[in-house]
Amino acid sequence: MQIPLLDQDNPQFPDPRDALAEPDGLLAVGGNLHSQTLLRAYHCGIFPWYQDGDPILWWSPATRCVLEPSALHLSKSLRKTLRRNDYQVTVDRSFDQVIKACSEPRDEDGDTWITDEMIAAYIQLHNQSESHSIEVWRDGDLIGGLYGVTVGSLFCGESMFSRCADGSKIAIAHLCRWGAESGLKLIDCQLVNPHLTSLGTGSIDRTTFLTELASYRDDILNWPLSAPNEPAARLHFSW
Repeated sequence: MQIPLLDQDNPQFPDPRDALAEPDGLLAVGGNLHSQTLLRAYHCGIFPWYQDGDPILWWSPATRCVLEPSALHLSKSLRKTLRRNDYQVTVDRSFDQVIKACSEPRDEDGDTWITDEMIAAYIQLHNQSESHSIEVWRDGDLIGGLYGVTVGSLFCGESMFSRCADGSKIAIAHLCRWGAESGLKLIDCQLVNPHLTSLGTGSIDRTTFLTELASYRDDILNWPLSAPNEPAARLHFSW
């Protein structure tokens, strides 16, 4: 099967169910990372993922890693970390810092899929209140966080990072705790990995994911945003 090449100026995505089985989920090549293109993709269950120097690749994997906020699993050690409460958690206080921290290479080759082009695109989405970040701070230092795109009552998680033990887990725990209380139905974690599995994620097939996406994407979620010129929202819970 030949992969569709998307028009650079007016990309039209194929049906996500037409994605390849190998490599799993590859759907299309090309297009652009304009805000309207990204939002159209997420509303169809599609996301971009590619290395620097490659064309833009669009994916819709056959198996989706997801997390229901109420299903979050907290290990004993993570509960202890959360109860120690020697950190602060904010929302949308420093999106730029979070995405740039997520883009830092994590292997010896120095590769990252969060390219400069991707960073600029998601910062633009953030400026339009379509993408959000959660930041974890200790003594004024950013020690962990995550970012993603909201589609109705679904949060499409893109990446997370830690600069100390449990930094990213603190962020996702607060996202889930707030989400469980605020109508967030599902967190799309895209691809399965051991780090996410330890937090209680599950796997669903593409058809099930697209069905749930269709039922959630028109919801209105009151994301905890601050008004202009006011301090960023803070998340604080008793664990």
